[in-house]
Amino acid sequence: MARNPTDTAALQAPAAEPDPVLAGYRRSIDNIDAALIHMLAERFRITQAVGEYKAGAALPPADPGRERDQIARLRRLAEESHLDPEFSEKFLRFIIEEVIRHHERARDRNV
Repeated sequence: MARNPTDTAALQAPAAEPDPVLAGYRRSIDNIDAALIHMLAERFRITQAVGEYKAGAALPPADPGRERDQIARLRRLAEESHLDPEFSEKFLRFIIEEVIRHHERARDRNV
């Protein structure tokens, strides 16, 4: 019986045994990803406390001077770690934007 060329199951190669080197790299990546998530969660727990403090003290949600200093510091750290500083800055700006949103919500609850 001839195979139907539109039968995708018939066109797929049989699953090969996983490459142990690749599997090791992937386990390392998975562990690093988990650590990143845990670190981000801890960072947001602390910035949430900062937001509540700022709201109670009638401080603005954003601090452009602090943000500028943090970006410069993390760009230097990225360069020292051979990581693209542009990527690092984009990543930090994304986090800062989210933190500011949380601080604005805390401020709005205290108004």
